Amino acid sequence: MAFLKYPFWLLYRIWFYILVTLPIIVLFPILIVSILKEEWYPLFFKLARVWAKFILIGMGFNYKIIRAETPVPKKSYMFVANHTSMADIMLMLVAVKNPFVFVGKRELAKIPLFGFFYKRTCILVDRTSAKSRQAVFLRAQRRLKQGLSICIFPEGGVPEEYILLDEFKDGAFRLAINHQIPVVPITFYDNKKRFSYTFFSGSPGRMRAKIHKFFPTYGLTTADTKDLNSKVRSLIWDELSRDSK
Repeated sequence: MAFLKYPFWLLYRIWFYILVTLPIIVLFPILIVSILKEEWYPLFFKLARVWAKFILIGMGFNYKIIRAETPVPKKSYMFVANHTSMADIMLMLVAVKNPFVFVGKRELAKIPLFGFFYKRTCILVDRTSAKSRQAVFLRAQRRLKQGLSICIFPEGGVPEEYILLDEFKDGAFRLAINHQIPVVPITFYDNKKRFSYTFFSGSPGRMRAKIHKFFPTYGLTTADTKDLNSKVRSLIWDELSRDSK
């Protein structure tokens, strides 16, 4: 009976892309208006949260958000999480109410329709280009000055599935220190099992995220970047390790 899983997985992947596309088509006129000006981004963010909930529910994911601390409205933060699934974007949008801007890989802009809005609302980075990485800092600084938050997956990509948690890049932590904003670690426990990047895999079920206590950056300098990086990564590593036992 194992062979029957492959048609299910194929249809499940197709269904995911239908769910991604359908609300964008329905909301297209409002989405277009919401991206005309940067100061209208909070409206786009609200629509993105509706889009994310629609996908998670449609995929049969029973999501639960655990909060050790809750972000204060109208305050800027640096949100960081482990990255294991295409559903990470949706769960992050559901977990966090403060409007934030994703820093993400440029390749996603090639996805039809989704990519149109992705490249106009997110900060895109080509991780092979030092010039691109520098441009990310400048764009992120501008968005933080507008009162928004930033979300970065600090592993710098999606690690191989056998890797519990890859090494973290320093960019998110350096940016948080430069702007003296708290770092908010978030652990995604089940996303790899529910909907990993392996094509023939995944199933409906439980999907949990935990927003941990924040790491303040007030008084820190760039010399503290590595230490902050290590502390945040260790926290998420410990959570994933305990959960996998």
